[in-house]
Order: sequence, then structure tokens, then C-alpha cells
Amino acid sequence: MELAGTRDAYGKVLLELGRDRKDIVVLDADLSASTKTNMFGREFPDRFFNMGVAEQDMISTAAGLALGGKLPFASTFAVFLTGRAWEQIKQSICIPNLNVKLVASHGGITVGEDGASHHCSEDFALMRVLPNMTVICPADAVETEKVIREIVKHKGPVYIRLARAKFPLIFDNNYKFEIGRANMLRDGGDLAIISVGVTVFQSLKAAEKLSSQGISTRVINMATIKPIDKKAIIEAAEDTGAILVAEEHSIIGGLGSAVAEVICQHKPVPMKFVAVPDRFIYSAKADVLLDYIGLRTDNIVQEAIELLSKKS
Repeated sequence: MELAGTRDAYGKVLLELGRDRKDIVVLDADLSASTKTNMFGREFPDRFFNMGVAEQDMISTAAGLALGGKLPFASTFAVFLTGRAWEQIKQSICIPNLNVKLVASHGGITVGEDGASHHCSEDFALMRVLPNMTVICPADAVETEKVIREIVKHKGPVYIRLARAKFPLIFDNNYKFEIGRANMLRDGGDLAIISVGVTVFQSLKAAEKLSSQGISTRVINMATIKPIDKKAIIEAAEDTGAILVAEEHSIIGGLGSAVAEVICQHKPVPMKFVAVPDRFIYSAKADVLLDYIGLRTDNIVQEAIELLSKKS
């Protein structure tokens, strides 16, 4: 099982794009070694801006560069980008609908030992509530590269969550990413698991275990949280009659909430959620925290079996 970092993939593809696109500029808030934008900065120092620990200024500067015809990528940790600079993102980027790409590393609780002050389990909610904002969270390094290449062609604000930890590779280079389009990775008729980010791999493993028990499980990678693929959700509800959402985000306001919004309006079916509970999580290694909050294969299997009991 090969592991690769989504933030590492971001740094590499950003550098490649920078060689072809002279309008790309990159901003960071004194964390470029961690976000991997330092790769771009070393080769293109005249197009790289270390704004220091001044996330609000970074966003406002990115907005100005966009107005000047540049294509800005602004990066820092997810907790700082979506929390500390939320007002600037709303006022300076989303209201004027500027072409700024916000790529945050260290999302979720797999930040691990940095603890609750640096965990970011609320970023999907904070970003998807903003009009004009596109919200994406890739499942592995391959999808990350495809996502970055795709958003360069997309006009408008985009938020992407990447991770500190390395994830198993799911896709190969033939994979095609499309904004707003979910990917059905496995078909099934008894229930559907809709996942994003680190939980996609766990969901695939859970589907294998459920299959050994005679349970046919559809697995959907919902990398684009906004605009969400309503068609894929409604079809999953109609075909299976039960939806389980798995995500490394607060149980409030994230992918689960977005899916529930579609389900309740179009095709109400029983639902359950595997997510970060509504409390702050302590400091520990990423694997320990995933076990602690139940974002593992066995937990998904257990929740799926309980969900099936609720089907009429």
C-alpha cells in the first residue's frame, strides 16, 4: 500500500504549472515549508510572497493581485486560512467573485500532535456557506494533482483542503477529476457510503468487509463539497434506500450536512454519519486520533449495519 502526501503533490504540481503559466503568483503566511509552496518560491522568488504571520493581509493582497490580472494561490494551515481570515475571504474575494485559489494544508484532525488549537474540523462549513466559493477535498495525491490542474481553468474563488498526513493512493494517472462531479468507486444496492478525503480509502475497505457479509455497498467519492453533485446523491438514495456519510470534519456543517440538505428535499431515506464529534479533540498521533473518534473501517462497517436496520 503506497502512501503519498496531498500537500507534497500540491507543491510539485504548483511548480510545474508555474513554469507554464507566468501569471501564477503564490502567497504564504510563513509556513511554506509545511504547505510545500517553498518549491515554487525557490524557483520563482519574484512571484512568491511570504506575507509572514498575517493571514488577513495575505488574502487582501491576493485579491489585489487577482484584480491586477494575476492568478494567485494563497496557502497556510486550514485553521488559520478559514478561521483567522474568514472576513477577508468573504469581503475581498467572494463578494467581488475574484479568481483566487485558497489551498490549505493541515486540515482535519490528522494534524495530530499539534492539538485542538491547530485541528481544523470546521473548514467545510465555513467555506461552503460563502456564495461564489467552490470547496474541494481530494482523497489522495493523484486526485490532488488533478484538482490543482483543473482549478487553474476554473474562474472564481476555490478552497481546497489538504492534509499533513500521508494517505494511501486510490487513483492512477488515468483518473479524471471534474469540479462538481462525484465518482462512484464501487457500485452496490443495499446502501451507499458517501465519503471525502481520508475516509474514502476507509470506506472502500469497509465496503469489502460488508461484501463478505452479503451486503452490497456503493462507495462514492464526493471530492467537490460545493457545488455538490445532487444527481449522484439522489440516484444513490433511489437505488439503495440508505445513505452513510463518512468525513474527517465536524458532524455539524460538513459533507454530511450538505448531503442531508439534498436528501431531505428530494429523496428522504435513512441516513447516518461517521464524522468528528462535536467536541475538541486532544493531541496525539494522527492514527491514534482516527481510532479514537471512530474514523476507521470497522466503525464504518458498524454504522452501516445499524443503518441497514432502519431501512423499511
